[in-house]
Amino acid sequence: MFRVFTVIVVAFRGLALSRADLILENLALRQQLAILKARSPRPRTRPADRLFWTILHRAWPRWRDPLVLVKPETVIRWHRAGFRRYWRWKSRLRRGGRPRVDVDIRHLIRRMVKENPIWGSPRVHGELLKLGFEISETTVRRYMRRRSSDPETRQRWRTFLENHRDVIAAMDFFTVPTVTFQILYVFFVIHHARRKILHVNVTISPSSAWICQQLREAFPFDTAPRYLVFDRDSKFGGSVLRTIQAFGIEAVRTSFKSPWQNGVAERWVASVRRDLVNHLIVFNRSHLRRRLRSYVRYYHEDRCHLSLAKDCPSPRRAVQRPSPNATVVPSPRVGGLHHRYYWREAA
Repeated sequence: MFRVFTVIVVAFRGLALSRADLILENLALRQQLAILKARSPRPRTRPADRLFWTILHRAWPRWRDPLVLVKPETVIRWHRAGFRRYWRWKSRLRRGGRPRVDVDIRHLIRRMVKENPIWGSPRVHGELLKLGFEISETTVRRYMRRRSSDPETRQRWRTFLENHRDVIAAMDFFTVPTVTFQILYVFFVIHHARRKILHVNVTISPSSAWICQQLREAFPFDTAPRYLVFDRDSKFGGSVLRTIQAFGIEAVRTSFKSPWQNGVAERWVASVRRDLVNHLIVFNRSHLRRRLRSYVRYYHEDRCHLSLAKDCPSPRRAVQRPSPNATVVPSPRVGGLHHRYYWREAA
């Protein structure tokens, strides 16, 4: 502030000088500033200096003429920075504007959209009005997550699967390496209703003819489901599609790079890897086939599933303790990797 005060005093002093004296004094000052700029191209400026130049450029139209140490755009940048700080200070307290929407209302809007995927903002807004919330439709639209404009995507895939799971099956492949690094292909078909494995087999070369034969074994007589979900693998084309149609099954192919659309099959692959394959060194195709069939028996009759309310695909009855002397004993499954437990009377 002392520097600004000095500049003001010099300005008033200049009022008492003649025009010739002012011209010579300005010439001397400019010469000194030119030397100073040559020695120090970017001198440091304090906030008081910036305030002085900001006020000067608003009060004096010819403020650019005497500039030596700073550029005009620098002064303009200082002014804009000061403008932002001013409004930041002025708006530090919220005095008006649109009222904030309560967090609970925002969560309720998103919940309604999630539970009703085909609703738009008018439907959600109308429901909120019926609940006594005073809110505009524009506000509801702002807090709704954006969705695709394609009407085909408005019905969620999960809703379709849940509404039709009693008539849906899925098929897929996964690979397992052997001890000699040969790749074996595991084909399986799983039903959505009780997560039952309808068929599983292993091959070295999954041809279309081999897949068609597996489908015949998976759906004997009149047991074919209404829908069959599978991905866009090139193995599921041509004769495989014709075989599926011959069974009266409607093929439902997932989108590209969307394994979640075949989530039941992908979940079973994760389970069989975690429960069996990750703990097994496979010697050959027959070895893997035996272990898989043993695991499928355990999967159907013994393994509890979260999606089935912790029951088994083949319902397993709960058994109460028969007597105070009864003890729990294990029964090994899948070569001892897993166990089932029974009550047994003490000897």
